Amino acid sequence: MHVLILCWILKTQQPHSTHSHILFVFLHSQTFVCVCFSSQGMAFSLQERQILGIHGLLPPKVETQDLQAILLYMASKFLHFHCRYIYLMGIQERNERLFYRVLMEDIEELMPIVYTPTVGLACTQYGHIFRRPKGLFISILDKGHIRSILDNWPETNVSAVVVTDGERILGLGDLGVYGMGIPVGKLCLYTACAGIRPEKCLPVVIDVGTDNETLLKDPLYMGLYQKRDRSQAYDDLIDEFMEAVVEKYGQDTLIQFEDFGNHNAFRFLRKYREKYCTFNDDIQGTASVALAGLLAAQRAVGKPITEHRVLFLGAGEAALGIANLIVMAMMEKGMTQAEARKKIWMFDKYGLLVNGRREEMDSNQEAFVHDSPGNVQSFLDAVNIIKPTAIIGAGRLFTHDVLKAMGTLNERPIIFALSNPTNKAECTAEEAYTLTNGKCLFASGSPFGPVTMGDGRVFTPGQGNNAYIFPGVALAVILSGVRHISDTVFLEAAKALAEQLTDKELEEGRLYPPLSNIREVSVQMAVKLVEYVYAKGMAFRYPEPMDKKGFVRATVWNTNYDSFLPDTYDWPAVF
Repeated sequence: MHVLILCWILKTQQPHSTHSHILFVFLHSQTFVCVCFSSQGMAFSLQERQILGIHGLLPPKVETQDLQAILLYMASKFLHFHCRYIYLMGIQERNERLFYRVLMEDIEELMPIVYTPTVGLACTQYGHIFRRPKGLFISILDKGHIRSILDNWPETNVSAVVVTDGERILGLGDLGVYGMGIPVGKLCLYTACAGIRPEKCLPVVIDVGTDNETLLKDPLYMGLYQKRDRSQAYDDLIDEFMEAVVEKYGQDTLIQFEDFGNHNAFRFLRKYREKYCTFNDDIQGTASVALAGLLAAQRAVGKPITEHRVLFLGAGEAALGIANLIVMAMMEKGMTQAEARKKIWMFDKYGLLVNGRREEMDSNQEAFVHDSPGNVQSFLDAVNIIKPTAIIGAGRLFTHDVLKAMGTLNERPIIFALSNPTNKAECTAEEAYTLTNGKCLFASGSPFGPVTMGDGRVFTPGQGNNAYIFPGVALAVILSGVRHISDTVFLEAAKALAEQLTDKELEEGRLYPPLSNIREVSVQMAVKLVEYVYAKGMAFRYPEPMDKKGFVRATVWNTNYDSFLPDTYDWPAVF
């Protein structure tokens, strides 16, 4: 088996001479240029090898993509979990279509490797595992020259940009330029989950320094060795970036903000949402997937969303985004905004958000500040006094006592432990099910395996992963030419996701469809959103497609290899 793995690695790593020879061929004939960027390994046919001038530079055998996929998967299985990330990212660089074929076919097993939770560790070690640059690195020293940096990117037809400044990477804090792993991972899922063509995706990290002392002392750190710039120059840099992207790629270019610090995330969303085609996944994507879980849970509980009381552990961008979308969902069912906000409570590191609290509160939190319900000194006190039907967390304070209290107070308590990565989760799935005697409806941000109870019952915990939302939203936005993304789009996305959960899956304990179905989930969501944005006059791509389902499905990228044979044919006998 070790020989098999070694042979596969050798076969997929094309020698530099071969790559250079292919590049030389295309510099002299402007045909098939994409082969310079994506190798098919031993899948080139005999005719292609002869025409491209690479015959003899590969072993004689012509392999199918099916066999390559099997070999790749087998090879990666024998690697340590974190080494699989490095290996798979290397395959992405050398053979993009094969990488996405394998990722799509086993998304449930491989998503935790190319995205959360493994991508978090990859970001912390980015300088140590760096092989080749991916995406654009823009520093504050480049201010005034961002357009020329965009011009250096080889693809001229970009539809989606994911950008971070690395200040708040998952639950890991300020990782500076090492945060590039997040845009790269997000855009992998744009392609794997929604079929958005990879060449239309651009990952970007904006380096304005870091306040992480460990990185500033690390000789392998790859970013600017300076404290994070928080002056007006930072805002000017982001303004210039947004203007340059639209000038280069068009007004309807999707720009997704990712893992910015709380304060900047909210103010940039407010600043740019009516001017550009943009959204913040940490605020809006997280909100949508959490709301979808609540909408699914109400089917099991038999109680409409308007009758729920929700207590948040944390009051940051994720919690506030979820809370605001829940308010929208309640208002859609007939409640006033004030009535809906009274259903939502928040508990941060200083305690409950209540009137008269000494600690300062952010202006974004003011909508969810209430009169004190009593003597609340801890999160457990808050649970016992407020008696929430659902708790949603961003910090490991779902203690055993809290979980037991939720099980006592509710017939079917809703417990969402949404923090990433796994070791940051508020509680484990086993703790939630065991301490509520299997009564709870549980979802987590990072994956947990099935839980078997003492009486033999088996529960499959739902993973409230944003990947259920942002690929489908992105596909719909790109295809319909939406220029401003309203929160109603994320409300519709949540409903579209919840509708796809079957009764059987709900009985298993799931609040979301299996990740193995995520491509179909994303495509169906995109169809519904395309219908919605055209009906609401948000779409700017005309003529409007009559068959929207066919329109969406026809654009989904597939992983089949392109043929590099020229179009040959005979002329009729005219001489």
